[in-house]
Amino acid sequence: MRARFTAVSLALLATALIAAAVAGAAMIGIYRNGMETSAQRAQMIKLSGHRCASGGVEQTMRITLGKSTNQCSFRTPVIGRNLDIAASERLLSATPRTLQRRVYIGLFLRTGGGGGYQLIVYPPQQKVQLRKTLPSGRVKYLAIARGQRAVQGINRTNELSLQAIDSSGRAQLLAYVGGKLVAEATDPGARELSGGASGVTVGSANSVPGTVATVDNVVVRVPSPF
Repeated sequence: MRARFTAVSLALLATALIAAAVAGAAMIGIYRNGMETSAQRAQMIKLSGHRCASGGVEQTMRITLGKSTNQCSFRTPVIGRNLDIAASERLLSATPRTLQRRVYIGLFLRTGGGGGYQLIVYPPQQKVQLRKTLPSGRVKYLAIARGQRAVQGINRTNELSLQAIDSSGRAQLLAYVGGKLVAEATDPGARELSGGASGVTVGSANSVPGTVATVDNVVVRVPSPF
């Protein structure tokens, strides 16, 4: 049986987390989802996306984008400010070949009210972006890295991780692919984001109907001690 924490439980930790959170702190897992059953996959709730189908295949969560849809995002039950999220994600060859280079897989933290942080990975391009979406909808690129060999291509698993920890009024962000640090940034405007949702995302700048990706092994961590 895999342990899971509810948003209510996390709320009780909020004060301690803020006091304990420092950049580079050791992290401990509080939520794990191996996507092994329909009940586990149902814990991932759609946060955004026009037509987003989700299901299970080979003990993973399969996400398919429908017509007029450029992004599908699913959140975990974990709500919090200082978090680290990791997941295994794949962009599948079932995605139309003409769209594959345009499609990203990724993670998000502190999402809500129109804003949040995102780790965006383009598998065929081996490109990584660390983004901040402001409540206004404007996107700021905190870091961009190209030619990242740690990024795996079509049908191959990308082990992604994104961490956002407050320190002295700033957010320290670290992004990893396959255990390699691929992007980092310091955001002095951390207080511009009030959301706390964490989760996974698949999409593109424009509509990409027929895109198919899988998600597995979602883990959310908090700073230790908490």
